[in-house]
Formats: sequence, C-alpha cells, structure tokens
Amino acid sequence: MTDLSALDRGAAPGAADPVKVLLHRHRELCERAVDPLEIAAGLEAHGITDRTAARFRHRDVFSLAEELYARVPRDADAADAAGPAATPDAPAGGGDRRRSVTALLLPLLPGALCAASLAALTRAHGQMRLYAAAAGVLAVALALRAVLRRGPLAVPDGPAPRQATGSWTCWLLAYAVLGDGLLRTAITGGPDGLPDGTADGDWPLTLAPLLALTLAVAPATWTAGLYLTRARRKLGTSRGLEDFAASVRPLLLGAVALFLGAVAALVALCAPLLDAEPVSPAVLALGALLFVARLLAVHGFTHAPRVILVLTAVAQLLAPATVFAARLPGCAALGAPVEALTTAWGPAAVPVLTCGAGALTLLVHASRTLTRASAHLRPEQPR
Repeated sequence: MTDLSALDRGAAPGAADPVKVLLHRHRELCERAVDPLEIAAGLEAHGITDRTAARFRHRDVFSLAEELYARVPRDADAADAAGPAATPDAPAGGGDRRRSVTALLLPLLPGALCAASLAALTRAHGQMRLYAAAAGVLAVALALRAVLRRGPLAVPDGPAPRQATGSWTCWLLAYAVLGDGLLRTAITGGPDGLPDGTADGDWPLTLAPLLALTLAVAPATWTAGLYLTRARRKLGTSRGLEDFAASVRPLLLGAVALFLGAVAALVALCAPLLDAEPVSPAVLALGALLFVARLLAVHGFTHAPRVILVLTAVAQLLAPATVFAARLPGCAALGAPVEALTTAWGPAAVPVLTCGAGALTLLVHASRTLTRASAHLRPEQPR
C-alpha cells in the first residue's frame, strides 16, 4: 500500500512537479500498463482516490493516469519508429476463428456429458450402474476442469485458490444430489443402507440439480464473459471512480439475474425428464452461490468465497447430523429445529436457506469489490 502521507508531501504546493513523485513510486505499474485505464485501476488498488488526485492537480484518478501514461516511454513507440519491419506478423484469422468456436462450444461439454451419463445410468443395471456412474463423474469432472482453466471463468495466479474452493463446491453438489433424500429418510428413522442410484430407494437420489447445474456452465461462462467485457468498456467511458462504480453495479446485478434466469429455464427443461419439480429454489440458490463465488475468484478475491462456501457446506452437514444425534439418549432437542423446518417447508428448505444466505452475502460483497476499477486489472498487473 502506498504511503499516502508521503504522496501528500510530494504533492505539496511547493513541489515543482508533484506528478513526477508519483511516477517514480509507480514506475513499474506505468511501464507495464497497456493503456491509462490500467494505471487508474492500479492507483486505486494502492489507495489513491479522486480526492487524492486533486492534490496532484487533477480532477480525478483517470485524468492523473492519462498523464502518467503519457510520460512513460514504451517499447511500442520504439517499434513504431523502427518501421514496419520491426512489427511482427499478425496471427492468422483461421486460428482466431478456431479459438472463438472452441470458447463458444467448450462450455457446453459438461452438460452434454452429464446428460449422456444420466442416460447411460438409467439403462444400466446391477454393477454396471456403478461403472456408468464412475465413468460419468470422471468425464464431467474433466470437462469442468477444462472449462474452468480457460476463458472467463478461469482463476488466475495458480491452482491454489481453485483447489481451496473446489472441494467445498463438490460437497455442495453432492448434497444437492444426496442431501434431501438423506434428510427426509433420517427424520423417518432411516436410512437402512447406502443409496442404490434410484429416486425411489431407501436413500433416494435427486439428479435434476446436477444436470441443470452442469448445463448452466455454458450460460455462466457466456454471462461472465459479457460482464467482464462490458465492465472493461465502462473503464474507458467513466470519468471517476464513483462514476465507474455506479455504472458497473447494474452490470453485476444484471449478470446475476441473467444467469439465474438461464438456470430457471434449464431446471424447467430437466424436470420432466427426471420427474423433478419444475421450479427448484434450492437449485437457483446453489447456482447463484457458485456463480457469484466464481466471479469473485476470477477477479482475485478468493478469501470471501472460500469462507462462505465452507460455512454453507458445514451448515448443510450439520442439518442431517443433528437429526442423527437426536437419536442419542437425552439429545432429542438437537434435531428439533431441523425437523420443524423440514416438516413445514420440506427438506429443500435447508439448501435454500444456507445457499441463499451465502449467495446474498457474496453478492453484497461483490457489489462493493467488483465495482472498483482495481478489480478489473489484467491478470499480469499488480493488484
């Protein structure tokens, strides 16, 4: 973090060139930036606001960034002076088209593989069901890995944040498939065995959420890409940090609403095929939680998503755990809250409340962090 008191001393009225002091402190940022917008975002990340920019005789951070950008010589200027021979050849248009087609079609792969796996699972019997389920899980996991390692949903700066949230995301998906059936059976005294892969067994499965959410990877990718592009454009048209925040906040809320609309449509399409509810608030809540958490992680804010995902997963784990603990002598009161909630609203009330609260918390956090110019720095820029 930049020492703002030192900057104020450098911007004192007696200083001959206050901007030169700032340029010296942030020379690496200014040299690496590809446009003034990245300098403005970097300055904001170091705690420089429009009010601070006024001390450097500029109306806002964007105006200050433009002067800093203009003062720093660049390699591109030297290449232009050297003539056309120093300019590398442009990439072939065919390669760009192939990359565009791949970016468009790759997000469809997890949903397609999940649908194919569920179709194979319904036609298999006995031990073949276990093999079909294992192959399906592996195929979908590899497809998701490919989608989440490139494009708008890719998390920069190595695999550590991805691994930290990935295990808890898997738990939430597992609860969406197994949790409601386990909770309903536990309240009635079961289960007496492991799930057999059917919806009418002793421990029933709910496969509609899994299919809807894997199909939703495509609209999540496209919506995130649309949001990132529009937010980047707002950097070019905004004339202040507050102006940028006010223009980006509706984009964020619109992206979340657009994604939830897509998830609701997918749930309605999947429900008749899997004998599920046409509208599932639990799937919508889980989808919103995962989407907002991924948006934050993509922009480098991994702590809050990790904490919220952990708390949500733990809360869901405690729901059936308290019901089982209530069977111990003298512990009947432990399961009373969950049993009352389930009796009134059904087992889906647990994921609706936990995922809904987590999604709302992250959305409030995102409306404060993703509306900063510094949140939209390029991955190679210092935050």
